Amino acid sequence: MKVIRLPLMVMGMVALLAGMWAGLVRLGWGWPPLQPALPIAHGPLMISGFLGTVIGLERAVALSAISPGRLWTYCVPLLAGLGGLSLIVGLPQPVGAVLISLASLGLVIIFVLILRLQLTRFTLTMAIGALLWLIGNGLWGLGWPIYQVVYWWLGFLLLTIAGERLELNRVLRLSRPAQIIFLAGIGLFLIGLVTTIFALDQGVRVAGTAMLMLAGWLLRYDIARYTVRKTGLTRFIAICLLSGYVWLGVSGILAMMLGGVTAGPYYDAILHTVFVGFVMAMIFGHAPIIFPAITGKAMPFRPVFYSHLSLLHFSLLLRLSSDLMVWPLGRQWGGLLNGVAILLFIANTGYAMLGANKTPLFQIS
Repeated sequence: MKVIRLPLMVMGMVALLAGMWAGLVRLGWGWPPLQPALPIAHGPLMISGFLGTVIGLERAVALSAISPGRLWTYCVPLLAGLGGLSLIVGLPQPVGAVLISLASLGLVIIFVLILRLQLTRFTLTMAIGALLWLIGNGLWGLGWPIYQVVYWWLGFLLLTIAGERLELNRVLRLSRPAQIIFLAGIGLFLIGLVTTIFALDQGVRVAGTAMLMLAGWLLRYDIARYTVRKTGLTRFIAICLLSGYVWLGVSGILAMMLGGVTAGPYYDAILHTVFVGFVMAMIFGHAPIIFPAITGKAMPFRPVFYSHLSLLHFSLLLRLSSDLMVWPLGRQWGGLLNGVAILLFIANTGYAMLGANKTPLFQIS
């Protein structure tokens, strides 16, 4: 099974690079679009082509560890990756939608198996996230506009991350009120999501309230509050997490204030504070753990990792302030530097993994 992991990871990275290119073209950089429909595919490529492939691969690896012999689970990242490639080469949009929808259906099936093995709050939270991805992909395939579908995709990533953090925070023995607040935040987000079907503006505001609530919960109860006092990799991961939670809260506030905007700088501000600030910070923090598990190669911590994290936050701050001031040039440069931060992350990650034979897996201090 390890043999097929690297090609699947490469497919996800190709979707990431193409999605970034498409996003920068959408921002107004006068670069060739590679193929006419690529700019429109920016969101699906980033969320499903890249993150769907990586998350599907991670779940397949995790299920294989619990219950060996389930090679079919790798169909999830394969289908997501193929869906991304179909969008890149310009095949009709329904082809990509069908492939990605099948990938999300496979992820739901994986979580059904996981729930049979381990029925807990965190596995149920992640399973609901997978279901949101499936629903969002189905609506997209039926021709719903991306500005409405995107909140279902956001829910997929939010609940996946929240569920993973809830799992890792079990050592803290959360109080019953803390657990109730978490479930209330998830429930409120789902209410807002369903409301967007009938009333986009009100639904986005409700969902934004839930995002702010969950951001506050994560800042208050996540174990990162304690591990940030340590050193090396442990501290780096904690800083990534805590900074990401702040961006999630900012996105929630913007959604509450701005509501169901469908295009323009305010729309850009709501979405990219969560997709770039929150989600990418989570990826930066978890990469030193997830990538070795997937590839089987060590990835030692290096202080240079702070360079891509710092650039990510600086560039997003520039982009957000430019969005709010309606300053197109600042928004363009903020978006470009977002991309540079991600490329720097890829370079730093590759450098660390190439030098792994000379360095221990985790260099904590």
